[in-house]
Amino acid sequence: MPQLHFLILSFPAQGHINPAIQFAKRLVRTGSHVTFVTSVSAHRRMTNTVTLDGLTYTSFSDGYDDGFKPGDNLLHYMAEIKRHGSQALMDISVAATNEHRPVTFIVYNFLLPWVADLARDLQVPSSLLWIQPASVLNIYYYYFNGYGDFVDKNISNPSFSMELPGLPLLTSKDLPSFFLPTNPQPHTLSLFKELIVTLEKETKARVLVNSFEALEGEALRAIDKFNMVAIGPLIPSAFLDGKDPSDTSFGGDMSFFSSRDYYMEWLNQKPDASVVYVSFGTTSRLSKKQVREIAGGLLESRRPFLWVLRPAPEENDKEEGDVVENMEELKQEGMVIPWCSQVEVLCHRSIGCFVTHCGWNSTLEGLVAGVPMVTFPQWSDQATNAKLIRDVWQTGLRLEVNEAQLVEGDELKRSIEIVMEGGRGEQMRGNAKRWKDLAREAVMDGGSSDKNLNAFVDDVRLLDSPVCGVERILDSASAKT
Repeated sequence: MPQLHFLILSFPAQGHINPAIQFAKRLVRTGSHVTFVTSVSAHRRMTNTVTLDGLTYTSFSDGYDDGFKPGDNLLHYMAEIKRHGSQALMDISVAATNEHRPVTFIVYNFLLPWVADLARDLQVPSSLLWIQPASVLNIYYYYFNGYGDFVDKNISNPSFSMELPGLPLLTSKDLPSFFLPTNPQPHTLSLFKELIVTLEKETKARVLVNSFEALEGEALRAIDKFNMVAIGPLIPSAFLDGKDPSDTSFGGDMSFFSSRDYYMEWLNQKPDASVVYVSFGTTSRLSKKQVREIAGGLLESRRPFLWVLRPAPEENDKEEGDVVENMEELKQEGMVIPWCSQVEVLCHRSIGCFVTHCGWNSTLEGLVAGVPMVTFPQWSDQATNAKLIRDVWQTGLRLEVNEAQLVEGDELKRSIEIVMEGGRGEQMRGNAKRWKDLAREAVMDGGSSDKNLNAFVDDVRLLDSPVCGVERILDSASAKT
């Protein structure tokens, strides 16, 4: 039987690339070949690219080879990715066929819905790889299917709440930021609408979800029109199923930092569950006032901390003064670094708490590591993730902001104390341990995600059979007449 050839196209952002690469590696382990495609700018940042037999990388110029910069036109950027990406996919598909290794299946992530139409033109089946929780896809789906006017009319009402199938009771502060009147990117919702419309064109569209059934069982079954298939957590094998102990990294951006030795050695010297780990991801940028409040709260907590604090881009740096005025005092109490191997840090025995922006990759890493969380969501899906962490999975709490929308240092100190001490914190730690065990069960041989992945690959093999291939061509021809 010919080897399956998957083509995975990822949006050029680290939060999209990381889970897509993990999915590619899992497909390779099934005996498939994978071509991983992203833009030149993203490929240049992949300085720790994983090398595997059966996994090849290719890139295309989207006209932004130095990356998307603050002040660039988002609509133009997305249009250029579509224009150049469409041509790249066609060229790759033609070349693969000429090399007698035709593309069997195409996988894309959610900011690239046009890939599904292109795949249809190429007569190649495709699926969306959804890299946020199933719960968030449900919110977008129901917003565009009957709930949009209700949300828009009530979103500014502090007593607003709604209940959707498979989800807990949601308030306005639990919804993705793109629904809010303060959303600085009003065009983003149109991308999600395009995605939902694209999926609805298919009969029972299959959506591959970076989650697992024990975590989101109801949410995964909440949309009758979609077949949501949990194949996560998409985390390096060494920290999850152990099938590949050498798989310790995502292969993402390591440009900020080249050596892990000194922060890992520092962690090795700390007692179990004693360190507060603080990170707000690769795209969130906190104001200087907020950074200073966090610094004060960490110092007041009197606990060792590891804080990933990326330097702010100079063009965005409009506030006067140093970002952190008491940096020397901070370095005496903890460690401040620009980058770290986050999943490795979270799985270290010394970590007792994760202060996080609640990006879905970070949320899953915290769950896999069994670490309770203090959440400070910034944008996109992060508020919903924080809601799930606090009220559904009960592995953390959410920081409260003041009238100026700042988290004060005292609030951070109070929250860290709750999570790391006392009865409530003990309950969170117990829940975190339970989700850690369930996440590992899901990806082990015979686990729910393992079985779902193998069933997906088996289905693709059926689609690639000569009979199904002929049927696909005839169906395509019939649809055009």
